[in-house]
Amino acid sequence: MYALVEFKGKQYKAEKGAILKVDKIDAEPGSAVDIDSVLLVANGASEVTVGAPYVKGVKVSAVVESHGKDPKIIVFKYMPKKDYRRKQGHRQQYSIIKIEDIIGA
Repeated sequence: MYALVEFKGKQYKAEKGAILKVDKIDAEPGSAVDIDSVLLVANGASEVTVGAPYVKGVKVSAVVESHGKDPKIIVFKYMPKKDYRRKQGHRQQYSIIKIEDIIGA
């Protein structure tokens, strides 16, 4: 059984026991997170429920495992022959969550 969920503007495939890397959540490690925006629930190939836009009565419960930062990426802009150069770095913050259960499916 799995569910497709929308979380912070992105879609993820959630299965029981799966580890997901999502954008940073303002929650302490070990705290519970409920995701109500379930787009699809599938129990094998025969039972598939698609929401319009969300499946009613279904939610995914997860636990925050840890937080971290991705490796730095360099954003470099330049215009040839114009003496224009800009160098900027960025590290995206993320949270690791573990899917505990799909409730109501």
